Amino acid sequence: MTRSPGLRALVPAVIALSITLTGRTFAQRSSANEQRGSITLGALQAAAVRHDPRSRQLDLLASQSALREKSLDAERLPSLGISAQGQYQSVVPEIPFALPGGAGAPLPPHDSYDAHIEASEPLYDPSRGKRRGVERASLAQSQARVRTAVYQLRQEVNDAYFAVLLARAKRAELETVIADLEARLRQARDRVREGSALPSEAATVEAELLRQRQSLTELDANGDAALDVLGELTGRTFNGTDSLALPRLADDVARARDSLDASRARPEYEQFARSRELLERQSASLTAKELPRISAFGRIGYGRPALNPLGTEFDDYWMAGVRVEWSPWNWGSTGRTREELALQRQIVATEENAFTERIRRAAASGLATVDRLEQTLAADDTIISLRENVLNETRIRFGEGVVTSAEYVDRETDALNARLARATHRVELERARAAFLTLMGAEVR
Repeated sequence: MTRSPGLRALVPAVIALSITLTGRTFAQRSSANEQRGSITLGALQAAAVRHDPRSRQLDLLASQSALREKSLDAERLPSLGISAQGQYQSVVPEIPFALPGGAGAPLPPHDSYDAHIEASEPLYDPSRGKRRGVERASLAQSQARVRTAVYQLRQEVNDAYFAVLLARAKRAELETVIADLEARLRQARDRVREGSALPSEAATVEAELLRQRQSLTELDANGDAALDVLGELTGRTFNGTDSLALPRLADDVARARDSLDASRARPEYEQFARSRELLERQSASLTAKELPRISAFGRIGYGRPALNPLGTEFDDYWMAGVRVEWSPWNWGSTGRTREELALQRQIVATEENAFTERIRRAAASGLATVDRLEQTLAADDTIISLRENVLNETRIRFGEGVVTSAEYVDRETDALNARLARATHRVELERARAAFLTLMGAEVR
């Protein structure tokens, strides 16, 4: 086997140095672009919430409540009713004695008619203000329930966002490896033409190159699919050139970790609070319903008889007065309803406690994942350095024809796997941090 010392040995080293520097420059440039990226995770989470059709329910619920409050306001206004009636009686009032002179007492007609207009105006209704409070509390609870449902979109955005970032991070590493394999393939083909290597040497490198290009195509497909999901969630149009910033959430996680026990930022806690407020308002409304209501009324009518039950002619009439309505006894119905509300408050309390325990368990698991990935990343750089040292030495020996293509491909694969692991761990770490912050209800920037 012919070997050319000097230049031939120097070329692989120069190529290796160029690839290493290119990879580092690309990584630095990517990191800088991430920091300057206009598309951030927090912005996309907010866009997803705005884009979700359920967000319109907040305004729709407010409009419904406004209509119901107008109905409550209308109860203070006078009400007007028109009524007409005709009837026939089998018996009418009679005078049980004879009039002087033996004349018979006149009898009212058996048929009677009445048509009247009656107006009524509430003067005092203690339940109206309480019912308005119930309505407002019900609106707040309904809106809190919508916000809780829509909040789940944030984790869906997280999943799609980091899937895109992971695909892109792996693609950068694969591009570096493909460039190196292309250089090795040219080198192997030169040696085959010179007769210093068998055709299988070039075939081995070419097969590995094709395999890595397949992996690159698969990554692109996965990244595009995740980008499509992100577009569906946010209502935005993305393309492969859009820069998605890798969040830097270490400080936010540290602050959230310090206030873990006191954190109640999740929208579910607002829903629990609004549920308790609604139950309190309903209880107060029950008490108000037990109080008397006072209203003024007036009636103008025409009929036979009018106000004189013995009258035989059609006549008009009017009357006015004050009406008091009070139902002090309802066979314990109010008490039972009040007990139901008290039981419902206990149910809300148990649901809130269970939710808090579930969040606490999930937070402990999330923080354990964050800690594990931080420790893993600390070892990744050392592993990569060792793998690349071995690869660089193998690359020089391959250029000298000392090692086979299969051995070189093995070392290249080892180094690639180490770099892919580091790229994956970096994205997964920020993904775990974002998932923890989303779990705790903290804003992700």
